[in-house]
Amino acid sequence: MKDLKSLIDVEKLPQHIAIIMDGNGRWAKKHGQPRVFGHRNGVKAVREATEAAAELGVKYMTLYAFSTENWGRPKAEVNALMTLLVQTIRKEIETMNKNNIKLQAIGDLSQLPSKSYKALQEGIESTKHNTRMTLVLALNYSAKWEIIEAVKSIAQQSKDGKIEPNSITEATFAQALSTNGMPDPELLIRTSGEQRISNFLLWQIAYSELTFLPIYWPEFRREHLYQTIIDFQNRERRFGKTSEQIINSKK
Repeated sequence: MKDLKSLIDVEKLPQHIAIIMDGNGRWAKKHGQPRVFGHRNGVKAVREATEAAAELGVKYMTLYAFSTENWGRPKAEVNALMTLLVQTIRKEIETMNKNNIKLQAIGDLSQLPSKSYKALQEGIESTKHNTRMTLVLALNYSAKWEIIEAVKSIAQQSKDGKIEPNSITEATFAQALSTNGMPDPELLIRTSGEQRISNFLLWQIAYSELTFLPIYWPEFRREHLYQTIIDFQNRERRFGKTSEQIINSKK
């Protein structure tokens, strides 16, 4: 693990890493346990990823914790997830403050159960002055929902005469998203071997580097994050330009 960490160029870190934490249920099934067993063991992976990213100097990490589509799962699993959310946030607040990590959340938070919403707001309030890294939980989140809400907001501003339609730019739209103020993720990681985006940060990941890992989320450890960042740093990010243009721009 130390050897992998030493290979990382801290001057070229992705400032924002987004993770689709996939495979909890399948990992539990592999071990002959109910799905909630996988979710509970996934908490350790969250801790590993968060602390490792903060230690390296990553400024933002966004975790896809619960999508709007997840409400369609069995009621017992949803209830267990919401209970786990409350327990985890309250248990981890002290550690987050100790590590100077700020908690934020995106998504339609008003639809969360009252206990979950309360615990989330307590965590956000308790850590709001931390500056080392921001951990963003995507809860009851849907990228399509977020985009539609942004369109509604801009349309209302136009109706109220606060903005001219012809003056709307990419920056205007980005400011209407729930990630306003955050850099777009340079790196998106998905575990479990699935190779889908699953309605996650569709606008923000337009130029993100994508990495799909063949492990289930409860198996994710620091070395997986280190290796993924090393791979990221070895990629050529062209943003529509040619390799020659990128090389010449660095001269």
